[in-house]
Amino acid sequence: MAAALEKETIRGGGFLLQESVPAQIFTPEDFTEEQIMIGQTADEFMDKEVVPNHERLEEKDLELQRKLIRDAADLGFINASIPEKFGGLQLDHVSQMLIAEKISGQASFATGFGATSSIGLLPIVFFGTEEQKAKYLPKIGSAEWISAYCLSESSSGSDALNAKTTARLSEDGQHWILNGEKMWITNGGFADVFIVFAKVDGEHFTGFIVERNDPGFSNGNEEHKLGQRGSSTTPIPLVDCRIPKDRLLGEIGKGHLIAFNTLNFGRLKMGAGAIGGAKRALAQSAKYSAERHQFKRPIASFGAIKYKLAEMLTRIYAVESAVYRTSGLIEAREETIDIHNPAEVLKAVEEYAIECAILKVAGTEALFYAADENVQIHGGNGFTEDYPAEGIYRDCRVNRIYEGTNEINRLLIPGQLVRRAMKGGLPLFAAAMKLQEELLAGPSFDIDDDDSPLARERKLAANAKKVAIMLLGSAAQKFREGLAEQQMVLSWTADVIIDSFLMDSVIGRTTKMIAKSGEEKNSHAIEVTRLFTHDAINRIEIAGRNALAAIAEGDELRTLLAALKRFTKQDPINTATIREKLADKVVEQRGYIF
Repeated sequence: MAAALEKETIRGGGFLLQESVPAQIFTPEDFTEEQIMIGQTADEFMDKEVVPNHERLEEKDLELQRKLIRDAADLGFINASIPEKFGGLQLDHVSQMLIAEKISGQASFATGFGATSSIGLLPIVFFGTEEQKAKYLPKIGSAEWISAYCLSESSSGSDALNAKTTARLSEDGQHWILNGEKMWITNGGFADVFIVFAKVDGEHFTGFIVERNDPGFSNGNEEHKLGQRGSSTTPIPLVDCRIPKDRLLGEIGKGHLIAFNTLNFGRLKMGAGAIGGAKRALAQSAKYSAERHQFKRPIASFGAIKYKLAEMLTRIYAVESAVYRTSGLIEAREETIDIHNPAEVLKAVEEYAIECAILKVAGTEALFYAADENVQIHGGNGFTEDYPAEGIYRDCRVNRIYEGTNEINRLLIPGQLVRRAMKGGLPLFAAAMKLQEELLAGPSFDIDDDDSPLARERKLAANAKKVAIMLLGSAAQKFREGLAEQQMVLSWTADVIIDSFLMDSVIGRTTKMIAKSGEEKNSHAIEVTRLFTHDAINRIEIAGRNALAAIAEGDELRTLLAALKRFTKQDPINTATIREKLADKVVEQRGYIF
């Protein structure tokens, strides 16, 4: 990261409570030469080595997958998150996100690679003993060994802590004996090392390291999946699986810390990977719509197609802005700690668990939108295997399920904000009280003479945050301890928070671009920002109305709805013209334009 860059330093979730300073927000325009080179190397690797082997990979050629993962390791893509002490590169988070974004170009490979380089590796990085790290990290980092992460079970689903797999000490006290079955394990058919969660004596949720050759270990048959068909996904039955006592990972009963903190990393990387997948879908759509003619015209000239291309572009820009902003936040946090201390690095990422959940939801849903519209733009051809559109559509569907379903993540976002506020970590309730006083005072009639670029959008973003605070404060006051059971209210509130963070990130990024090189050179970024903000406020109004109607009634409801109307009021803009301009540029460049 450029040394001259002032870095944004706010607490996790703090974006709701303070005004952002665009100059301090990290954006893709701030990539260093080294980071750009890392991204280009990953891009070239995918285009030259992985994508040409698409058909073989989709036929589940696991030997080829292992070879390609080893080739990726030779380029340092797995070592990126391993400490230097154990042969790793310990790259910054931005570089790690760039790798995740670029590696997403072939879903089956990306899934296997992600399992071994992220969730199958990081538990050892952050919770392993020195001996465990010395044994496993160099081998996983070089892809001599492939790793897997075994959390899910058929009976527990999203309720991971309800696992039935058990662990008990052998009579001689020298081995752990594991019994149970893990489900939907990526790399299950060929991995060498497995991070397995089980309950010690049926009670204490705990992590373990299991190797393929351990007695009692096996993997079941490969699952026949809707998408990502080339990746290995199997159940892992454990029948009196016997492992040495020193393979306990972390502390007994503290497995939830391993599982949930690992998922924070996974969600952040899923946001980055979603960007890469959506960009490829957009490029396919742009190319096809330019070359496909109907009624003696390229279909890219039709307004209905332009709408889709512009919307895909806008959603990608928004998620990309938020992903790299969050990476910058984590890096800024890490500058205040000892990065050689895994526990402190873990806390730095955990601080932004809310943002990680936002990125997982926003990223996977933006990708699915792009994939769906890519099929639609291809028409009947998009429904056949002759074109790659159908494959992207199938492959990305599971993203809204694993690493915590999007429904679970939506509940986590407002839930964690309220919990942090109750513990004194965020002055959320003070902000809600201040907002209540503002509402009682009535609307201000101060003349708004701010005519700077995106002034309107900045005001709308500030109002969006007020809506989020109003919903969080009202819901916490109404439901108190029962708030966790109000899943619809929490989900609507989450949607408001998600759009608020994306708006804030987009506006900060574009404002920073304008300050650096002027309005004319950034006209398309300005149009994207205006379009996203306009539509996001409309979505926020709908979600807010639904949530408030479930929270309040009578005069209280009328007062809250009046405030919502005031906060979401905006003058209409000609979004059709904006979309036409953006779509034309996408077609001209055959893909993403930033």
